Amino acid sequence: MNQSKHFSRSIAPRMNEALLDTPIVLLAGPRQAGKTTLVKEVAKKKGMKYLTLDDQLTRLSAQEDPEGFIRSLQFAVIDEIQRAPDLLLAMKKSVDDDRRPGRFLLTGSANIMTLPKVADSLAGRMETLSLLPLSQSEIEGNTSNWIDHLYLKKILSVSHLAVGEDLTHRVLQGGFPEAISRSQKQRRTVWFRQYLDSIIVRDVQDIAEIDKLDQLPRFLRALAQTAGQMCNYTQLGGQVGLDSKTVAKYIGIFESMYLLRRLEVFSNNRLGSVLKTPKLQFVDSGLLSTLIGLNEEEILIDRSRFGNVLESFVYGEILKHIASSHDDYQVMYYRDKEKFEVDFVLQNARGHMIGIEVKASATIKESHLLGLKKLAQYCGEEFQMGVVLYDGSETMPLGNDIWAVPLSSLWGK
Repeated sequence: MNQSKHFSRSIAPRMNEALLDTPIVLLAGPRQAGKTTLVKEVAKKKGMKYLTLDDQLTRLSAQEDPEGFIRSLQFAVIDEIQRAPDLLLAMKKSVDDDRRPGRFLLTGSANIMTLPKVADSLAGRMETLSLLPLSQSEIEGNTSNWIDHLYLKKILSVSHLAVGEDLTHRVLQGGFPEAISRSQKQRRTVWFRQYLDSIIVRDVQDIAEIDKLDQLPRFLRALAQTAGQMCNYTQLGGQVGLDSKTVAKYIGIFESMYLLRRLEVFSNNRLGSVLKTPKLQFVDSGLLSTLIGLNEEEILIDRSRFGNVLESFVYGEILKHIASSHDDYQVMYYRDKEKFEVDFVLQNARGHMIGIEVKASATIKESHLLGLKKLAQYCGEEFQMGVVLYDGSETMPLGNDIWAVPLSSLWGK
């Protein structure tokens, strides 16, 4: 896959719709996910001025005189807004005087909505959209939304089958455009390492005051070892010499930079016996596999560490389908005190549930269905479907609205 390949982004139609009726639109997501490429295309089509706060002089101007900076702009794209957050308050004043839609299109590589005063001041004036690394559907040029179809009781048909080593390759590659463009896995690993170094050196200082930056990479690697598992983060902090307050702060920073997310436990009024401990899931499986040093050679000999990275891969795909859907979905996980577990539980705005279990094997056993059956029992009529995603090619019913579904359906038609 060469570097010049152009990928259509599934969020683009929603972004263009938002620009037609909202004064400020923010495209948020991790560095190098493709935000700049997308907003530059919009700037060119709409004749908007393009400015990036990664440029030192532009950033200095924005920081020293935010109101003057905004006063000089009519319709503008401003890249990496977290580097001069005071611009947002100046924008609020500007759009209160001039409410024309589509005035400002922003990108952010850190969650500026966690900054004090920002969320309140921009309520009703700004719409936030999420751009994560490329989904497998975007890579393959498919536009069908896997989750929307599940809620219609439809499973996408496989258009580009990936099983065994082909699936492993996709999972370890992840979705960052620059990583995908590198055909040699050693070159991808170098890119991921440099990526982590650069965002920790450059971006952390924009969102938090950290005395010892050298602790962050070490802690991130420790977190990566617990991806997809319930973890006592205070205990983990003790292993790397950090107190619980610092652990919470660091996890918050990595969440703000869209590297990982906290996955809450699904519960409703009937579920008195669920556990409350959240899990952490990494947003990109390529980044996660680099952090834990997992490669294709190891997986051929021993697949024991592949399951957690595959789960992260599916989580990322789910988040990307949610981002481009017009419906509103939450993603959680289920585990009760009897240790019945479901990797992911989707819930729509009407409270309807879909359970998703992820298996790295090509065969499905009866034991793989136990968590989904328990979830279905608890949820009653709210349970719509259970899906066991596996490393195979056939879609098969397993009874009680539970299906065996190829992982390749995630990017199907």
